[in-house]
Amino acid sequence: MSQRLMGVVAEGVRGRVYLAPTDELEALAATAKPTWKPEVEFCQQALGFRVGNYGLTKWSDLFTPRQLVALTTFSDLVTEVRERIRLDALAADFPDDGKGIDSGGVGSMAYAEAVSLYLAFALDKMADLGNSLVRWEPIAQCPRQLFGRQAIPMIWDFAEANPLGNSSGSWEIFIDGLTKAMGKVFEQTQPWFHGYVGQADAQTQSVSRGKFVSSDPPYYDNIGYADLSDFFYVWLRRALRPVFPNLLATITVPKAEELVATPFRHGGKDEAEAFFLDGMTSAMRSLVTQAHPEAPVTIYYAFKQSDTNDELGTASTGWVTFLGAVLQAGLQLSGTWPLRTENSSRMRGQGSNALASSIVLVCRKRPLDATTISRREFLRELDIVLPDALDEMTKGSGDDRSPVAPVDLSQAIIGPGMAVFSKYTAVLEADGKPMSVRTALQLINRFLAEDDFDADTQFCLRWFEQHGWSENVFGEADVLARSKSTSVEGLKEAGVLQSGGGKVRLLKWSEYPTDWDPRTDKRTPIWEALHQLIRAFRQGGDSASGALLAALGGKAEAVRQLAYRLYTLCERLGQAEDARAYNELITSWTGIESAAATAPKPAAQELPGFER
Repeated sequence: MSQRLMGVVAEGVRGRVYLAPTDELEALAATAKPTWKPEVEFCQQALGFRVGNYGLTKWSDLFTPRQLVALTTFSDLVTEVRERIRLDALAADFPDDGKGIDSGGVGSMAYAEAVSLYLAFALDKMADLGNSLVRWEPIAQCPRQLFGRQAIPMIWDFAEANPLGNSSGSWEIFIDGLTKAMGKVFEQTQPWFHGYVGQADAQTQSVSRGKFVSSDPPYYDNIGYADLSDFFYVWLRRALRPVFPNLLATITVPKAEELVATPFRHGGKDEAEAFFLDGMTSAMRSLVTQAHPEAPVTIYYAFKQSDTNDELGTASTGWVTFLGAVLQAGLQLSGTWPLRTENSSRMRGQGSNALASSIVLVCRKRPLDATTISRREFLRELDIVLPDALDEMTKGSGDDRSPVAPVDLSQAIIGPGMAVFSKYTAVLEADGKPMSVRTALQLINRFLAEDDFDADTQFCLRWFEQHGWSENVFGEADVLARSKSTSVEGLKEAGVLQSGGGKVRLLKWSEYPTDWDPRTDKRTPIWEALHQLIRAFRQGGDSASGALLAALGGKAEAVRQLAYRLYTLCERLGQAEDARAYNELITSWTGIESAAATAPKPAAQELPGFER
C-alpha cells in the first residue's frame, strides 16, 4: 500500500493552523533513506494483532522511512552519549573497573550505562508515538500513541509527529516526562538503598519465599504480552545490546514459556488450555508454598466472563481455567475485592462495556483436613451466603457506599460463592464425581438473574428478553401479560409500551415524556421508573436524575436492582449500547443519591392522597 500526505499542522500566531500539502512537501518526505530498520517478522496470529491482514508483516513496516531515520538516528546517539558520559566521568576522577552493569560494574562505565538505559526508554516512547499507526487527537490537537490498549490495530489516517519540536511526539517532551518521573522516584530513595532487578520463571522462582505476595498474572488469552513486547524490544536491543548482552541475546522476546493460552503456539485450543492450566497451577503452588503464612496471597485478575451460556447460567473458559489452577494449587478463596484500577478515559474504556475494575482474589492455603459436601449442601450454603453478599455489593460499602458496577458484578460475586466451593476438598455430584469449577461458577452466577418485581415489570423483562425494542404481535403480548397478572392495556396506560395495529413494542428511555412526575402517576412500574431515571440522567446529569430519585421514594432500591438485572441480560444478548445505559446509571449511583439528598422536598399539599 502507498501513502499520501493529507495535511500539515503548523504553529500559527494564535495556535495551530492546518495547511494543504504541496507536491514539494510530499516529495521531501519520500526522500528519507534509513540506514537500518527492524526487519524482523512478527507473528501474524498473535493476540491483538490485526495489521498482518493488510500486508504489514515486519516491525519495519509499521514506520515510514522518515520515522525510521529519526529512530535510528536517536538510537545511534544513545550509544554515542554513553561513551561521552563515560569519558566525562573519567575526567571528573570517577573510579572505574572497566566493567558494565551487566557484569556488576561500578564507576564511570556503570554510570554511563545507567543513563543510556534511561535514554533508551525515551527512544521506545518515541517509537510509540512515531509510527504509522498513530491516531490524531482532535481535542488536544496532537498525535496519540499506538498503545492506547494492548493491541496493534489497523488505522488508515495517521499523524506523523515532529521529533525535533516541543510538542507531543518530540524528544524534548519524552525526556522532560522521564526526568520528572525518575526525579520523584529518586526523591523517595535512601542513599544507602540498592535496588535489584532479576528475571525468573514464576513456576520455579524462590523470590517469594517468606514474603507477602500480591501478583498480577496473565489473563488466559486476553493479551499476548510477549508478542507485543517485540515492538519495543527491537529498538532496545539496537541501543543497549553492548550494555546487556545476556538480556538482549535473542533477536526477539522469548515466548514459548509465557503463561498465555495461545492456540497457534501450542497446537490448538485444548492444548493451549491445558498448557495454561498446568503452568498456572505450578506457578500458584510455587507462590503458596513459599509465601509468608500470616498473610493471604492476593491475585489481581481482570477477565470479563461471558463466553458460555446454558440453562445453568454464565461462565468463562478464562475464569474456569484460572480458578481451577488456583484450587489445584491448594488454595481456597476467602473473597474477591473489586478495585477501581481501570482508567475510564483509556482507549479500551471509551464507548464500550470494558471492566471498570480489577478483581483481587484473596486466597489462603486450604486446610489439609478439609471435608467434602454434596451438591445439595453446596446449594443450600449458597442460598444462605450469596443474597447478603449480593445485597452488600449492589448497595456499596465503606464511607462512600459506592456500589459495584454492573460490568464487574459477575466477577465480584465469584468471591463469596467460590469461598464456599473452595473451602471443601470437593463438592460431590449425585453420581459421586467432584463438581467442576465451571458448574460451580454457573450456579453462582445464577443468583444474578433472580428478580422479584411488580407484574408490569416482569412482563417487560420477559418481553425485552424475547424481542428487545422491536415490535411483535399483540396476541403474544396478551398471553404473556395474562401470565404475569397484568394486561396490555394496563401496560400502555402505565406508559411503558406502544400498542396499535395488532403490534406491541416497548418504549425506549428516549421516548419517555420529560414532564413525568412519579408523585402524581397512578401506575408506576419499576420498569418505567428506571427508564425515566436513565432519561433524566442522560439529559440532565446527576442533578436531574437525583431530583427524580428523591421523588421515587421507596422505589429507589428496586430500580437499582432492575438496572443490574437488565445489564446482565443485555450483555448476554449482545446488546452493548443498551447495556451501557444501565452500567452508566449504576456507576453514577452515588452521585445521583447525593443529588437526591439535597433535592428540594415537595410541599405536603403536593403529595398525592394528602388531606388537611
